[in-house]
Amino acid sequence: MLLLISSTTFSCSAQVKKVSRPGTSFNAAARPVKLSDSALLDLVQRQTFAYFWEFAHPVSGLARERSNSDYGYGNEVVTTGGTGFGVMAVVAAADRKFIGRDTAARFLLKMVSFLLKADSYHGVFPHWMNGATGKTIPFSRKDDGGDLVETSYLFQGLLCARQYFNNPNDKVETELRNRINWLWEGIEWNWYTQGQDVLYWHWSPNNGWAMNFPVRGFNECLIMYILAASADKYPVTSAVYHRGWAQSNFFKNGKVFYGYTLPLGFDYGGPLFFSQYSFMGLNPHGLKDQYADYWVQNQHHTLINYAYCVDNPKAFKGYGPNCWGLTAGDTYDGYDAYSPTNDAGTIAPTAALSAFPYTPDKSMAALKHFYYDLGGKLWSKYGFIDGFNETKNWYATSQLAIDQGPIIVMIENYRSGLLWKLFMSCPEIKSGLHKLGFETADTSKSADLLKP
Repeated sequence: MLLLISSTTFSCSAQVKKVSRPGTSFNAAARPVKLSDSALLDLVQRQTFAYFWEFAHPVSGLARERSNSDYGYGNEVVTTGGTGFGVMAVVAAADRKFIGRDTAARFLLKMVSFLLKADSYHGVFPHWMNGATGKTIPFSRKDDGGDLVETSYLFQGLLCARQYFNNPNDKVETELRNRINWLWEGIEWNWYTQGQDVLYWHWSPNNGWAMNFPVRGFNECLIMYILAASADKYPVTSAVYHRGWAQSNFFKNGKVFYGYTLPLGFDYGGPLFFSQYSFMGLNPHGLKDQYADYWVQNQHHTLINYAYCVDNPKAFKGYGPNCWGLTAGDTYDGYDAYSPTNDAGTIAPTAALSAFPYTPDKSMAALKHFYYDLGGKLWSKYGFIDGFNETKNWYATSQLAIDQGPIIVMIENYRSGLLWKLFMSCPEIKSGLHKLGFETADTSKSADLLKP
């Protein structure tokens, strides 16, 4: 299973030099208490947003990979996929008036202007870049070129920003939309098929296709196929989706786990980010194709994960109805992608909190436990820490862009449907989904009707 998620799973695995940050003292014990549910959600979104605002790279505005190490590059490492999640967080923050709309637009314009000059490979960005220069930082020895999955997460965010900042009379917003379109139109999706009916994850000018990673489902990469089919220039055919993505011995499931039928994917569903990363913009409500109803897929995946943690067959300390959520993240001995079939006692707050649209009551119970009961150990200046293991008495000192971003965005989708409505309003996405045979919900429905 880890092979399928290698680029994301190992994005944070290195244990390298710690970064010293003066003036970063934070008193978790002084956190506000006795908040209404709405006020608590506001606080979590606002505090987590600081990762993408205060901690953004000062030159480019791109999201730093993680808060607690610099990988030997002087704290210059920024992440393409995490930046996409950060872009969506900026949109949510502007809509909630945490920051001004004009301030957000200028910030994103700086970011997009930087990306126009940064390294790309047939329009596709690398996994890591130097946030000051835009030069590629190799993710591994042969992974020193384009990363199509990370780039897809970036453009899921940028397309939402393009749709949100839609004032035709504002020069900054107009320039932002234009530059996003230039980047979007430059992605050569069809190049990454090698002429076959499948998309490949990586290409490098130094190593060519040596990574040799055709992406097949079901996992976190659905958004890549949706975007590739939706492109006006350099699109892929529907055969790439049906003969590539949908053809593997781990695509269809249909078994029942803890009373829930799982249409697609690995037994017990795999890490929870499978039902989160692609669906930060892609609205699973009413989303169906010949293979699955994606609301059922994602909700059942989440409920299986929850039920497993409540069952707690390995008797780990802390697990229960208000403490659940297995996904990829930091753990006591490095980084791992946890799930019911790979469980070592580490809970990641992002797992339950980014599941708010699917399991609102269960996610709220987890949030209150994380914040009120464990907040002295879990709460930080950038929101919740990345993970904790009560059996080992271990608590992370880190936050990761790919884990903090979904917390803000998926809570926002639960509360207002904002990012779902923006992404699904893109003409290209509507066309691409139709091309692949998807049915979609009526995105003109109110935010209340979008809620489960």
